[in-house]
Amino acid sequence: MSDIPHPVQSLIGKVQRLVSIDKEDVAALRALPHRTADAKAHTYIVREGTKPQECCLLIEGYAARSKLSADGGRQIVSFHVAGDMLDLQHLFLEKADHCVQAITDVKLVWVPMNALRELVTRRPAIGTAFWRDALVDASIFREWVLNVGRRDAKTRIAHMLCEFIVRSEVAGLGTAHDIRLPFTQEQIGDATGLTSVHVNRMMRELTEEGLIERSPGALRVRDWARFKRAAEFDPAYLHTSPTRLEPSGLDRAVQSAS
Repeated sequence: MSDIPHPVQSLIGKVQRLVSIDKEDVAALRALPHRTADAKAHTYIVREGTKPQECCLLIEGYAARSKLSADGGRQIVSFHVAGDMLDLQHLFLEKADHCVQAITDVKLVWVPMNALRELVTRRPAIGTAFWRDALVDASIFREWVLNVGRRDAKTRIAHMLCEFIVRSEVAGLGTAHDIRLPFTQEQIGDATGLTSVHVNRMMRELTEEGLIERSPGALRVRDWARFKRAAEFDPAYLHTSPTRLEPSGLDRAVQSAS
């Protein structure tokens, strides 16, 4: 038997984290018609104003949703990791109202919308999972509005990083002791309403305060409890199983070598 995972395996894992499904539901997900595609970093996966005919599953790499202002300024409104459906709302909304762009090189699975609509009608547990996923997305968007609108610069960045760490660990993409940080300072700025210069200054302060360690493309949290306090981070808005809300091993501080 091949050890190569099924293209929609990450979606199956995501659905199983959202609701309880049976083997028939799993078989139905595996039977979805689909095509796979690769895209380079910075490629637009979905463009605002288009009328998508397929929904997109991210199975490798990282992506971001964004809106563009009239003068071309970009506001990133969410980051996405493997297992996320990037445009599930297009099952019932005719036109894309935002852009989705690859942050890194990505691997995608495209599924025809009519097949997904038929699936959620025929398999109600999967329909519930997709509905729950959309509600969690809305909860995350509300938290991001609060983050950009009411928190100071350092807290905004720390909060964004806390969320990324928790979501990445739930998806099996590392731990806070050793996690890939795929974002540029410009992208962090576009997600937090800050300039790249300000992001650099705040990241330096978080490092100097002993909360994080950085290396090219990677991040390590030294003290999760302190980092959460600095970020004003309460993961309840992620609506994840309580046992998955805290990165593993981070219930204690990671002491630095003296």
